[in-house]
Amino acid sequence: MAIAAACWATGGVAAAATAATTTTTSRLKGLRVHLTHVDAHGNYSRHQLLRRAARRSHHRMSRLVPVHAGNGEFLMDVSIGTPALAYSAIVDTGSDLVWTQCKPCVDCFKQSTPVFDPSSSSTYATVPCSSASCSDLPTSKCTSASKCGYTYTYGDSSSTQGVLATETFTLAKSKLPGVVFGCGDTNEGDGFSQGAGLVGLGRGPLSLVSQLGLDKFSYCLTSLDDTNNSPLLLGSLAGISEASAAASSVQTTPLIKNPSQPSFYYVSLKAITVGSTRISLPSSAFAVQDDGTGGVIVDSGTSITYLEVQGYRALKKAFAAQMALPAADGSGVGLDLCFRAPAKGVDQVEVPRLVFHFDGGADLDLPAENYMVLDGGSGALCLTVMGSRGLSIIGNFQQQNFQFVYDVGHDTLSFAPVQCNKL
Repeated sequence: MAIAAACWATGGVAAAATAATTTTTSRLKGLRVHLTHVDAHGNYSRHQLLRRAARRSHHRMSRLVPVHAGNGEFLMDVSIGTPALAYSAIVDTGSDLVWTQCKPCVDCFKQSTPVFDPSSSSTYATVPCSSASCSDLPTSKCTSASKCGYTYTYGDSSSTQGVLATETFTLAKSKLPGVVFGCGDTNEGDGFSQGAGLVGLGRGPLSLVSQLGLDKFSYCLTSLDDTNNSPLLLGSLAGISEASAAASSVQTTPLIKNPSQPSFYYVSLKAITVGSTRISLPSSAFAVQDDGTGGVIVDSGTSITYLEVQGYRALKKAFAAQMALPAADGSGVGLDLCFRAPAKGVDQVEVPRLVFHFDGGADLDLPAENYMVLDGGSGALCLTVMGSRGLSIIGNFQQQNFQFVYDVGHDTLSFAPVQCNKL
């Protein structure tokens, strides 16, 4: 498999949402939102972009493993309140809570737009302690005014704290009344500063997906050096495009539930193929353990893929054995397995094929640009897969130019190769 000079433009996607024609009744039926890369408008060199993406992935990984949620790296434009005021919020498939910073701020991070003022909205209402929504929080307390107070932690020092409330959200011209959200007056974490809050798309009851009663959603991430928008499709619009993907190319695998980590979208990874070598590991290697640890999730907010150390070591060994290039140091860009690219370029470099085999016969057969990246600063050609202990993650670098459909109604994940900039 030949690889061109891949450019890793970002480790996540930020978004400016643009409206598409939608139909709404009491609940959302279909919606299209446009996503753009987080670093698309930054004046970064390729070397800087690679380092930024790897650093964000490592930081997120440290959050995901020991705690119940992680914050992500997509942004979408939403409007909150009546009258509606526009904000950018991180979109994350790895968590549930929808929240924004609120006045009066006790401890808030800087944001580019004014902090939301609940007293200026005619549709704002606090949620009482006795509500089911308050019970759905991982941590809550009853305030002196019988309001539902919350603390939602993403690991290390990242957290949001405030009161649970309901409000009218406007997403791509569709008004969504009664959305339960966190009105945060004490919010900490470097990863939040790109937006004014977060929109959780996880599997729990407080996520936007659950609140809107959506049976499915999908996204299709353009190549990370592509300046075109990436579509996020909600509800009835979320099926794989028949015009863009052949029916025979659509792969489907079951989604697995983990009561210990109810937000995540788990899949069952059965084997990995590297070039001519099929790596079959004990079923326990990537399985969810009895204590809720382990397993494999598909995540929009992590740039690179992380594999449990037993599987990663086997992949690394097979990959290195089939590469004809000498090893190189990838520590400068935060990657582990790198090779010295030839001076004449990488257009004709052959790299081993990489396929992830999931339950149900679904194969994620990746093109080389979805797992190899050339760092122009060091001349290193690196594999965008790393080792982890416990949780494994299929990152968004591996997902580019595939449409992923999360069918929460039928507990399946489907994917197919698609030119996302044409979707």
